[in-house]
Amino acid sequence: MVQELVIAMVGAASAGALYLAAAAKVVKQYERGVVLRLGRLRNDVRGPGFTMVIPGVERLRKVNMQIVTMPVPAQDGITRDNVTVRVDAVIYFKVVDAASAVIQVEDYRFAVSQMAQTSLRSIIGKSDLDDLLSNREKLNQGLELMIDSPAVGWGVQIDRVEIKDVSLPETMKRSMARQAEADRERRARVINADAELQASKKLAEAAKEMSSQPAALQLRLLQTVVAVAAEKNSTLVLPFPVELLRFLERAQQPAQKQVMQPQQAVRPPQRPAPPQRPAQAQRPAQAQPQPSAAPAPPPASAPAVSAATAPARPPRPKPLARH
Repeated sequence: MVQELVIAMVGAASAGALYLAAAAKVVKQYERGVVLRLGRLRNDVRGPGFTMVIPGVERLRKVNMQIVTMPVPAQDGITRDNVTVRVDAVIYFKVVDAASAVIQVEDYRFAVSQMAQTSLRSIIGKSDLDDLLSNREKLNQGLELMIDSPAVGWGVQIDRVEIKDVSLPETMKRSMARQAEADRERRARVINADAELQASKKLAEAAKEMSSQPAALQLRLLQTVVAVAAEKNSTLVLPFPVELLRFLERAQQPAQKQVMQPQQAVRPPQRPAPPQRPAQAQRPAQAQPQPSAAPAPPPASAPAVSAATAPARPPRPKPLARH
């Protein structure tokens, strides 16, 4: 009798221990417990710590309240300016209502993931390539609003959405590289032209200062010679100022004008040439006698022959005036 009583007591203790083991639940600090009694939601959400449920009647589901970091798979899309891109993102969210996360949606993680992918493809189609590359803050805010609108009813709060990377085709990368190179070259040319303008202004001011003191140009020339000779070169380049050539040219022109003008003023007027005598016109005919003609008679007198045959005297040269 006593033995049977002891066995019954041991069995009851074992059953009680098993019941307590099945009914005892521990909820962690970052979790909340949602109790369903016979499939119906209890109003009270169990907080962190030790709690009890009725085995076989109540069921406890634990919901993590921490911020969840979920990567969004890369999505292929075409931007508004017809450029094919591949964009991936990351989303940060947390559960703010444990009961709604259990009752309103079957799997809130999967639902948030699908909503993020759909919203990411939608935001790609509404944006330009330049916005995806440079204006990501605005796109992140728009993407966060698109995901957060349906997630509020699930008891989920979207904390932040970030676009991680934008992958472009190789042809587009080369085109953008050429565009960036052309832009850099344009800015380099503008900077170089600006530097030339500033240098020309400074040189003009320096030339203006040197023009007041002619010795300054010579001193500058000597400084240049010293700077070139300091390198111990075998060839010495000596700059020759153009102003010196212009000075010599201006000094030579008045001397030439002074020589030419007096000569033209003193030269006497030309006299008309004396008329030729008739004997000079008949002399070539006498030099070639015809063979059939008779010999000419001797001259009547010597003075007449000498006067007829004497050659005409050339005109005397005109004297030049001396200074």
